[in-house]
Amino acid sequence: MAHLEMVGTIVHQLTKGASIEEIEKAGLSAYYTDHGVDVYPQAAAGFPFNAGVLACKGDPIANLQEDLAAEQKARATYEKLIDLCRDNPDVLDPLRYLREREIVHFQRFGEALRGVQDKLAEKKYYMNHNNNCGCN
Repeated sequence: MAHLEMVGTIVHQLTKGASIEEIEKAGLSAYYTDHGVDVYPQAAAGFPFNAGVLACKGDPIANLQEDLAAEQKARATYEKLIDLCRDNPDVLDPLRYLREREIVHFQRFGEALRGVQDKLAEKKYYMNHNNNCGCN
């Protein structure tokens, strides 16, 4: 969840010292009413972050597929934020870093998925090492 902290820090730096007029002009008056100038993780549409977005199924393949999808969604979000901040290099550099990190995470989760699939596809051998079965 370090990316939430980094994005939260960027938002804090961009809004630090903003006047009420600037907050209203930016369309943030409702957000300000609920959260002041504190960072409150939520989707762009206003839905707050909650643990329901952490999809765990108890199955390694399903969990890794969820991880892969989450990394791609995060990458796409960073690309949209980059589009919105194209004139601010102090914001762009951390966003580009976070986007690249999502790409690397996607690659690592893909490697892990292939490893799990290979392991599950291996032929299983069962041996009985118990010589006390009464058999000669």
